[in-house]
Amino acid sequence: MHILVTNDDGVQAPGLLAMAQELQTLGKVTVFAPDRNWSASGHVKTMDRPLRAREVTLADGTTALATDGAPSDSVALALLGVVKEKIDLVVSGINPHENIGHDVTYSGTVTAAMEAVIGGVPGIAISLNSPEEFHGVLDYEPAASVARRVAEKVMAEGLPEGVLLNVNVPYLKEDELKGFMITRQGLRVYRDELDARKDPRGKPYYWIGGEFPIGILEEGTDYGAIKAGYVSITPLQLDLTARAAMDVLKKWEW
Repeated sequence: MHILVTNDDGVQAPGLLAMAQELQTLGKVTVFAPDRNWSASGHVKTMDRPLRAREVTLADGTTALATDGAPSDSVALALLGVVKEKIDLVVSGINPHENIGHDVTYSGTVTAAMEAVIGGVPGIAISLNSPEEFHGVLDYEPAASVARRVAEKVMAEGLPEGVLLNVNVPYLKEDELKGFMITRQGLRVYRDELDARKDPRGKPYYWIGGEFPIGILEEGTDYGAIKAGYVSITPLQLDLTARAAMDVLKKWEW
């Protein structure tokens, strides 16, 4: 098995290294990730400039590839031939914060897995529900172990066409996890605020700030599962068609 590992936090992120090391127990692992942080970048494909890829050395001494493009660029470049050996699976993460609800449209972690599916390869996104005000070194080992178990299952069972898995892991020790739960997307509540300022020349500029987003606690959802101590596995599909709305629109006079 040949697994491509990527992320949106940058090639030197500790979560990526922890997951890459764990996935090596399943087969060959190639790391190809952005050379900087692309958090909340969404599904980017760089078309207006050339992309570069170079070899870098990770903290454990292993070699990886880094690109000046986005997470989805990393996957696209790998599948299009920068990585010569056929790739069987793409695993993106480990993101230090959960990706739930509407986060999936913003998340570079999730959209890298989407890019894999577009390229005809199974994709998995792994995120960790770390404490909001946590300071110190995060423990990625339980989430890395979850990533290995999910990857092993996907390769054994396969995924439906056009489907990726969005996996969120509670910040617990591995023996404290209550199990795995198949979930639906929950609701994310964003608390964004506009911070308007002026530069030294008096011209306005803006920051989008505010408090950390929260989720709606509801049974059967991604947020509900992780708050109850379960690993949330949400199957996402690339077909975003609102089929019920089609029936409504067909009744309009066009």
